[in-house]
Amino acid sequence: MHGQDFAADPHGIYAKMRAFGPAAPVELVPGVDATLVTEYQAALKVLQNTTDFSRDPRRWKALNEGLIAPDNPVLPMMAYRPNCLFTDGAVHLRLRKAVTDSLDRLNIGRLRRDVEPIAAFLIDQFSERGRADLINDYAKLLPLLLFNRLFGCPADIGDRLTSSMSAIFDGRDAVRANEELTACLMELISLKRREPGDDVTSWLIQHPAGLNDEELKDQLVMLMGAGVEPERNLIGNALLLLLTSGPSGRGGSMLTEEALDHVLWNNPPIANYATHYPLHDVDLGGVHVEANTPLVISFGAANNDPALREARQSLSKGAHLAWGAGPHACPAKSPATVIALTAIEAILNALPDLTLDAPAESQEWRPGPFHRALAGLPVRFTPTPGTRVAALQSPAQPTRSTAAEPPRGSTVPVPRQQARPARKGFWSTFLDIFRV
Repeated sequence: MHGQDFAADPHGIYAKMRAFGPAAPVELVPGVDATLVTEYQAALKVLQNTTDFSRDPRRWKALNEGLIAPDNPVLPMMAYRPNCLFTDGAVHLRLRKAVTDSLDRLNIGRLRRDVEPIAAFLIDQFSERGRADLINDYAKLLPLLLFNRLFGCPADIGDRLTSSMSAIFDGRDAVRANEELTACLMELISLKRREPGDDVTSWLIQHPAGLNDEELKDQLVMLMGAGVEPERNLIGNALLLLLTSGPSGRGGSMLTEEALDHVLWNNPPIANYATHYPLHDVDLGGVHVEANTPLVISFGAANNDPALREARQSLSKGAHLAWGAGPHACPAKSPATVIALTAIEAILNALPDLTLDAPAESQEWRPGPFHRALAGLPVRFTPTPGTRVAALQSPAQPTRSTAAEPPRGSTVPVPRQQARPARKGFWSTFLDIFRV
């Protein structure tokens, strides 16, 4: 599941796997074996069954026996952290309650107000060029910057958080990046204990669950990991659909909401995950699964189970498994949808003649066992002045003409009139412009 063949045609691979039954043996990356659940009903059975299956990777037999190297690339996604993703029972309920209560304090209006200036800021970075990569210039950066905003990150911590999280998702020096991520989150927690604000970090600290610093750090890692990569892929996959469907290549009459629903059914942003560990040897529809071995749920395969073919037309939007199911189902379905919807509408409205710069069939998908993710999405459009940030600012705020602006082709903004010893990150530049 780690090769380019799988990335190029996962549904073709899933179809071959169905010969094994409701689940099939797979290799996630070299040396890491697992069982992949490809049948819808079998996936639901595992996701909803807390009696026979655990989410705690400390049960992982091969890892405990030293058969998985500490620098294996799947460990950032699969190794134990004391967060609500990798715990069960009362511990899971306590941690999840802190997370869900904090997320409930967000509201749709605030999310839109947070997404819109970030979208405008990013679009301004490339709108004068007439070309862009909507993944690396937009869909990848927007969730990273948004979570800096939601977490209440100051400039320095936000820049480091953005850099380290990006490196982890891109597989660049993941061990060092994880260390840097841990360090900057611990700094953020210390800051928010001293100076609480109107942000998710402060809300988690103030929650009656009384999370300690280690627990706080790992809930933040979980929130960012569960929000940034899936959001990036949801935005990117929906934009690809909208730019290729319909006679005009702009989605025809397809609404953005319909495109998002289509992606969640057919190309979910996290296609294979929700690893469970059987507490004992189990029989899964005739497939033997050994105790304490990884059992990975394929949302992409289960949603496209041939048994659903006739029923899919009548199934509700929520019937797909892209958000998971059972006690570990995603607690942020509504916010995640609003973020993607706002981001997509912002760029389609800003660049109305946006078109693909390469045929849809030539788009490259990033290899990896867990995600369904475009490597890039090159587009072209009529060049327009980068004035969107200024349009969103109040008269008391600096306009873009006095703020940092990148040279053509640059991916990191620098000041217009004088060079700095070190380039500023996207987050600190955004804060400079909006003074927030």
